[in-house]
Formats: sequence, structure tokens, C-alpha cells
Amino acid sequence: MSQSSSSLTLIYDGACPFCSTYARYMRLKDTAGTDGIVLVNARDGGPLVEQAWKKYDLNRGMLAIMGGREYYGEEALHILALLSSRSGWFNNLNYALFRHETIARMAYPFLRLGRNLALLIKGEKQIDPSQPAGSKTI
Repeated sequence: MSQSSSSLTLIYDGACPFCSTYARYMRLKDTAGTDGIVLVNARDGGPLVEQAWKKYDLNRGMLAIMGGREYYGEEALHILALLSSRSGWFNNLNYALFRHETIARMAYPFLRLGRNLALLIKGEKQIDPSQPAGSKTI
């Protein structure tokens, strides 16, 4: 996937309150040493999201792209924990838990379950990769 080698792109589900909060509260700019952080809502579509769908099911995991490498699901959770700042309770907890690959791998299915339950409660559907950005099925 095309991007600057010193930037970090995070593709996540913007309709999921947990995913959105996580993406918003990660303090990556302080510690990632990147030219920039790009947050991409998978529901908005676009070329990068379309390209991601060719390799990954974005309903089953977020995707972090950095330095030409792709981190999906629990790998993304793990790498983001390592890159986040240690300032604030959220980032400290995130780092303490998910810096360990085993914990990230074991926790990720439960986090995905939380996402799915939150979407169900909100009345949101899973992301439909075949639907053009900005359109909704009624």
C-alpha cells in the first residue's frame, strides 16, 4: 500500500465507539517519530481502504501501516501500544497491557466482540466493502 515510509496510517471502523475512541486517544504523534499520523475511517472508503479490503477483512481488525509494513488486528494493537506515549492513564494502560504480544493476541477477539456488540446496540451494520463511500443501505 502506498504511503510515506515515515508516516503511520491507521484504518479503523469509525462507527465503532471503541475503535473511534481508541484512535482518538492514542497519543502517537509524541513518540512515533513519524512525519504524520493519518486516521482513516474504513466506512468512508477511498483508494487506500479499497486496497486494504483486497488483503484484509476490516470488519475483523484494524490495519496500521508504517514503514511499508502492514500490521493487522492484534499486531496493529501491539505495535500501536509500543508507539504510543506513556502520558495519561489511557496510554499507560494501553502500553502496560498490549506491549505484550501474547496479551494482545488473547485480548483481540474480546475487543472485536465488544465492537460487534456496540455496533449491534447502535443499530449499525458491518462495513460493506462493496458499497460506495458515503452511501447507506436503507
